[in-house]
Amino acid sequence: MTKITILPHPTLCPAGAEFEATPGASLCEALLENDISIEHACEMSCACTTCHVIVRQGFSSLAPSDELEDDLLDKAWGLTALSRLSCQAIIAETDLTVEIPKYTLNHARENH
Repeated sequence: MTKITILPHPTLCPAGAEFEATPGASLCEALLENDISIEHACEMSCACTTCHVIVRQGFSSLAPSDELEDDLLDKAWGLTALSRLSCQAIIAETDLTVEIPKYTLNHARENH
């Protein structure tokens, strides 16, 4: 199991969070399974940027992003060199520290 540490987010997890996740799962799936309601307006089909995260530690353990993900990330609010779409970031064996940006490009939050 891989330890995932989520930095505090004012709405989704004000105190931050820490949990174990199974390698091979997407980071988005792991967040949702652990009651962190990250937006995923496209239902994890790599068609939006609402599940954008910043991987502060362990970024290099993730498989590289593909061209489609990179194109979408260019539209994400708060883009950094450590940004990924959590629906495309597959958890490996290395522990991760993740920041969920304060904003997304969505005008209204989806109720998933």
